[in-house]
Amino acid sequence: MKHSLLALLSGLLLSFSAASNATTKHPVVLVPGIFAFDNIAMIDYWYQIPATLQSQGVRVFIPKINAFESSTERGKQLIKQLDSYKAASNGTIKKFNLMAHSQGGMTSRYVMNTRPDLVASVTTMATPHTGSPLADITTGIAPAGTLQGVSFAVFANAVGNLVNILSGNSASQSNINAMLSEFTKPGAAAFNSKFPRGLPSSKCGVGPSSVSINGHSIRLYSWGGNGPLTHVLDPSDALFGITSLAFIGQGEPGNDGVTGVCANHFGQVINDRYFMNHLDINNQVFGLVSWFETNPKTLFRNHATRLKNVGL
Repeated sequence: MKHSLLALLSGLLLSFSAASNATTKHPVVLVPGIFAFDNIAMIDYWYQIPATLQSQGVRVFIPKINAFESSTERGKQLIKQLDSYKAASNGTIKKFNLMAHSQGGMTSRYVMNTRPDLVASVTTMATPHTGSPLADITTGIAPAGTLQGVSFAVFANAVGNLVNILSGNSASQSNINAMLSEFTKPGAAAFNSKFPRGLPSSKCGVGPSSVSINGHSIRLYSWGGNGPLTHVLDPSDALFGITSLAFIGQGEPGNDGVTGVCANHFGQVINDRYFMNHLDINNQVFGLVSWFETNPKTLFRNHATRLKNVGL
């Protein structure tokens, strides 16, 4: 009886250990959105996310990408870094699981279509695949050809360049207009016409769970939020409470302050309405997220297990 009980406890511990180990076959690359950085002044873009994944045995990379640029140019930067990671691995790395926030999702879609040999999966989070009304409003208020537009662009690019320098990416020069124009309705439509794979065929539909590009099978996932106001102490709530007003009359069933619920759909939709704002998705600001929703760190950990379970 004693030996049977010990065997049972041992089996349960082994099962728990296996369940908690989310080691993926391919490394995870965390692809940031606008204001792309890894760490500035003790502020992590992916607050506590890398450590959460690494504690599960996942190998994690955080690339350095231009703060403000088109997804195509950012994608070219990302490809160079993926090639570098792969070359430095002495053959141990074949492909990557790209997990991308906001514009990082568009950047990853460019990489997926351009270099599918590097990509095992693409997961987009709070990515405005079909554009954001904020971009339409911003470009409408300050068109690129006006004096106000030029002043806005000069200031914004200066901020972007400062972010690049502080995050160790001083070679990149920001281009705020290229970034904004991509997220207007016409700009998003133009991007999607070039890179349609993974997108739903109808508004608020779901896309394919995988695609094959040049003989390379790539799994596709997405999730997003539907809560501009989630934590009384989160300073981003005030901003997203205001920006969410831009979605009035836009036909979206909800938004996170930047991205509409339907706009975040790509591939297999894990959940499009987590009670999270646009920064809660990557556990910002400093982990001040809703107490009544699954913690973002848990979502990343669960997704690593999901990738592992399908052999990725």
